[in-house]
Amino acid sequence: MIFIWVIIFFGLITLLASFFTVKQESAAIVERLGKFLTVRHAGLHLKIPFIDQITKRMNLRIQQLDVIIDTKTLDNVFIKMKVSVQYQVIRTQVGDAYYRLENPEAQITSFVFDVVRAEVPKMKLDDVFVKKDDIAVAVKGELQEAMNSYGYDIIKALVTDIDPDEQVKHAMNRINAAEREKTAAEYESEAQRIRIVAVAKAEAESKKLQGQGIADQRREIAKGLEESVKMLNSVQIEAHEASALIVVTQHYDTLQSIGANNRSNLVLLPNTPTAASTMLNDLVAAMAVSKKIDDVDTSKPNKQNPKFL
Repeated sequence: MIFIWVIIFFGLITLLASFFTVKQESAAIVERLGKFLTVRHAGLHLKIPFIDQITKRMNLRIQQLDVIIDTKTLDNVFIKMKVSVQYQVIRTQVGDAYYRLENPEAQITSFVFDVVRAEVPKMKLDDVFVKKDDIAVAVKGELQEAMNSYGYDIIKALVTDIDPDEQVKHAMNRINAAEREKTAAEYESEAQRIRIVAVAKAEAESKKLQGQGIADQRREIAKGLEESVKMLNSVQIEAHEASALIVVTQHYDTLQSIGANNRSNLVLLPNTPTAASTMLNDLVAAMAVSKKIDDVDTSKPNKQNPKFL
């Protein structure tokens, strides 16, 4: 009885060892006596116990490998680049993916290093940021061609990080800040110029209007004087008497205007009949003497007067 139970026990173990399952998105590599036999995909499968062995269960899902590369740009700036490679085992080439490559991650890393260090040194730092997609395309193309023969499909290659040295980043920030300050200064100068032009135009318009006002005022004053003389002549007042009366009236009007403002300046002439004419004659004589002196000085030959040289 014990022998029968032993046989039954080993029979159950053998039966259970004959079946195996493979999970979804996985593949099992089966060897028979150390030699590759077949690849089994998801589901329940049968094998010969103790002869057939499951050597490896391969993951068929998309995997990602992050590669950090230190490299140098064309303008001698050292940067760290992070390239993320998404790859997948080709379902029809599971055997090649397992047997032909000992370490696929190391193989992918080597290709990424080779491509990046061949492309980045051709670019300046600014171009690396702008053309990172071109670098990613070059990496994917190189990997796709090399890894397909080993049973791996390259889904995507992404340049996910570009990290220059800290001093370079500070310098770039200073350049950016200086450029923005320059632009702000240009806009501020333009605004100031516009304000100055606007003020000048307003002042010119004001002077123009002021001149027109003064001209209109003098025209009206002349008309008033003419009417006043005519009115005085109509009551048999002679012209010189009418003029004297108008001058006296203007004199008192002037005094009234001066008295209305407590900060006015007043020049008083001597109270003689010829005071005004004497002052006018003195001014004309002074101006004539000054002009004569200037003519004498310019007539002397000197370095400032080349016509006498």
